[in-house]
Amino acid sequence: MKTFSIQLVLENQDYKLIPLQQGDFESLYEVASDPRVWEQHPNPDRYKREVFESFFKGAMESEGAFKIIEKSSGDVLGSTRFYNYDEDDNHIFIGYTFYGTKSWGKGINPQIKKIMLDYIFQFVDKVHFHVGKENLRSQIAMERIGGKKIAEEEVAYYAEPSRTNFVYEIKKEDQS
Repeated sequence: MKTFSIQLVLENQDYKLIPLQQGDFESLYEVASDPRVWEQHPNPDRYKREVFESFFKGAMESEGAFKIIEKSSGDVLGSTRFYNYDEDDNHIFIGYTFYGTKSWGKGINPQIKKIMLDYIFQFVDKVHFHVGKENLRSQIAMERIGGKKIAEEEVAYYAEPSRTNFVYEIKKEDQS
């Protein structure tokens, strides 16, 4: 098996994913502090500073989290991460992704997912995604990039109650 890193800089011509660092809290919280970002999310209180502090701590401990930067402006747009690598089944999750509202509807998420998928499919056969049962916006986004719903499971995030999530899958063999 190849060894790989989930903490490297990934980029395309417009966006850069930079491994999250402790000093990124304030710039990321500025994006996350809008309640609209979390309104369809299983944990809709993440806009509150104390709840986001816990989310950020979990992101740091995951050692797979990124801040998403727009190259032209230098603005922090949001965050995403790789997590829960399963060596036996050769899959990894991508998730905990959020964007500020100014990034919505601009085709940014598919580009970010493509950057991540292009990289990680060098090492794994499948990528899974947790999407909240009520998060229709993210379910539609997953289907648009080729995700297939394969399961439902209860997911308890770091210091938050468990919620029902759908599991979506994209297989390397299905990527063009």
